[in-house]
Amino acid sequence: MMLDLGPFSGENFDPKKWVNSVCQARHPQDSVDNHLVDLELKLQMVSEEISASLEEQSAAALLRVPRATRDVIRLRDDAVSLRSAVSGILQQLKKAEGSSAESIAALAKVDTVKQRMEAAYETLQDAAGLTQLSSTVEDVFASGDLPRAAETLANMRHCLSAVGEVAEFANVRKQLEVLEDRLDGMVQPRLTDALASRKIDVAQNLRGILIRIGRFKSLELHYTKVHLKPIKQLWEDFELKQRTNRHANDRSEFERHSSSNDFQSTSSTISFTSWLPSFYDELLLYLEQEWKWCMAAFPEDYKTLVPKLLIETMAAIGASFVSRINLATGDAVPETKALAKGILDILSGDMPKGIKIQSKHVEALIELHNLTQTFARNIQHLFSDSDLRVLMDTLKAVYFPYESYKQRYGQMERAILFSEIAGVDLRGAVTRGVGAQGIELSETVRRMEESIPQVIVLLEAAVERCISFTGGSEADELVLALDDVMLQYISTLQETLKSLRTVCGVDHASDSVGLKKEIGSDKKDGSTARKVDLISNEEEWSIVQGALQILTVSDCLTSRSSVFEASLRATLARLSTNLSVSVFGSSVDQKQSHVAGEDGNEELSLGGRAALDMATVRLLDVREKARKLFNLLNQSKDPRFHALPLASQRVAAFSDTVNELVYDVLISKVRQRLSDVSRLPIWSAVEEHSAFPLPSFSAYPQSYISSVGEYLLTLPQQLDPLAEGISNNDANNDEAQFFATEWMFKVAEGATALYMEQLRGIQYITDRGAQQLSVDIEYLSNVLSALSMPIPPVLATFHTCLSTPRDQLKDLLRSESGNQLDFPTANLVCKMRRVNLD
Repeated sequence: MMLDLGPFSGENFDPKKWVNSVCQARHPQDSVDNHLVDLELKLQMVSEEISASLEEQSAAALLRVPRATRDVIRLRDDAVSLRSAVSGILQQLKKAEGSSAESIAALAKVDTVKQRMEAAYETLQDAAGLTQLSSTVEDVFASGDLPRAAETLANMRHCLSAVGEVAEFANVRKQLEVLEDRLDGMVQPRLTDALASRKIDVAQNLRGILIRIGRFKSLELHYTKVHLKPIKQLWEDFELKQRTNRHANDRSEFERHSSSNDFQSTSSTISFTSWLPSFYDELLLYLEQEWKWCMAAFPEDYKTLVPKLLIETMAAIGASFVSRINLATGDAVPETKALAKGILDILSGDMPKGIKIQSKHVEALIELHNLTQTFARNIQHLFSDSDLRVLMDTLKAVYFPYESYKQRYGQMERAILFSEIAGVDLRGAVTRGVGAQGIELSETVRRMEESIPQVIVLLEAAVERCISFTGGSEADELVLALDDVMLQYISTLQETLKSLRTVCGVDHASDSVGLKKEIGSDKKDGSTARKVDLISNEEEWSIVQGALQILTVSDCLTSRSSVFEASLRATLARLSTNLSVSVFGSSVDQKQSHVAGEDGNEELSLGGRAALDMATVRLLDVREKARKLFNLLNQSKDPRFHALPLASQRVAAFSDTVNELVYDVLISKVRQRLSDVSRLPIWSAVEEHSAFPLPSFSAYPQSYISSVGEYLLTLPQQLDPLAEGISNNDANNDEAQFFATEWMFKVAEGATALYMEQLRGIQYITDRGAQQLSVDIEYLSNVLSALSMPIPPVLATFHTCLSTPRDQLKDLLRSESGNQLDFPTANLVCKMRRVNLD
């Protein structure tokens, strides 16, 4: 058994734990006693070995102590002698420092003089060489050795830079510029021929000549000039095909008229949209060939030469490209096609009245843009080895023909949406004859409800157009356009609601008691109330049912606009993420390439080449636009953010207006029935004497209150269909039930408030009138109880005080039960019944 002495050196060594652990580690067949005996023997043997070793090492250490003491004394003496020696050396260095500083200063002056003399010698040599070169340069040019001429001009340039601005060499400087232009002119035809004939060696030599005299721009110019002509021929091929087709059509037309047979032409004008892909394919193939050739001919410059060629090509055909796009968009609509006009003409106002931008115009524009976007991706792949700034400039040139359209995108989208919404059927309601109001109301509400999803679809299409055409770079303009369009649409709905008020007979709306919590108006609405004798009961209920359907319009507008705004907010948040990664280089996995602005600040960067989409290319060059856009996109991440702030407020206002209109319609019958209650003659009627014991009042409620009660009891049946329409699934059942109950309570509360206001207007009431009124109030209370509504304390006080005999009113008010009454109302009843409480 081996003994591990490691645990014994630990600070927290516990003998008991150690013994227990060793015992647990024994072999199961060994007895504990034998194991402990062996352990004790081993510990004893190890302890003796440690003691013996300690004694031996202690003795050896004691023998080494005197020797170590002698060594320490010797080292101390050596240190003292070394210190004195170092002190002497330092004193000598201080003395030498003063004299050496003067010597070094003198040597520095001598070295400066030497350098100046050498520079003067070299300058004199350059000046002499410049004079010699100036005198022999004509001979070099006469020999026709262009490389030697380039070397001579380069040496002259070097010598001129060495001598500086010396008046004697001013003519040489002018001569050098003329000679460089002359050499450039001599190289040009040879370079043009080499580029056209694909002579790599010759082109390389001529490039070296131009580089030697600092004329790389001339190489770019010549290269672009040679290759621009065939590319422009590719572009002009469209006009050639157009003319060919027109001639063919003219011939066919002539043959059709001259022939007896009814010959129809089979030729048709080729569209720019169908032709553009072939142009892009041929241009891409041409650029690929040039890229491969330049890679071999100009390995140092091909990454800039070929992109420069494409940039110059787009600059040369840019105006024509914009014009063709404009005409192609106009071809999408027959009206503008007939006039040979397009989007830009409509935006400028140079069009007959009534012709507006349509979605088909922009769809045609997007189709062309998608073709260009495909070409741009191919170009990005082809030029992937080029510098990032060069690649950005190239893609910007590719997208340039669409820039004027993108800058006016907000104006285009507004025009489209306003035109499309104007086409939605939102005619206001027209007052019809008796019996037809309900039909007119129902038809108008149906048009309003059907228009909401139509408008939302139009708005969603606008969002898709913005993403497809601008990549989201015009999202800020889109949001403003959507908000304005929604405002216009909701304003139209508001105007339609005003026409519905007339049809419903509540155009001069009353005080809306109960809805606005403004109880009390003693006006008589005889001029505006719908007369019962003119409108049948069925017509009344059809108007009520139609008015209730307006709530569905409000609910639909609120829910649809909320969903659309949430979707728009999600789209803005997604754009925020995508464009932030693209424009500000948020990627941590890819090496970021920074693009410095004009002021040198590297604020904008790209996280990888894959980020170079159309929106990125635009935003990196319009920094103010980018900041404005990203401010909006960052705000969209806040849950409280409203993408359409003005429209959201107007939707809420529309909902309030709808609720007010519906309430006025529902309460109008009650208001009409209760309009003259305070002036009924029965309240002041005197008890009639009879020979027989007859009751002095009717045991039944009067017709005015019974009609109100029947109306309130029938109202839930009218609300049920509306609740079922709102409840499309079981999850909305509770919400629909709450909706119906809420409106039933709202109307019942308003009716009760109107009734109590009429009761307060009674000036005098006899005992007979009080007994009749108590029956009427009791009937209304039963109706409210049937509707599960609490009886208002004021109404209960009216009933109690009116049903109590006149001579017992004082006692009632003074009794304990009088504490449950509303005292202002009780005092009013006493005043009405001429009971003196003093």
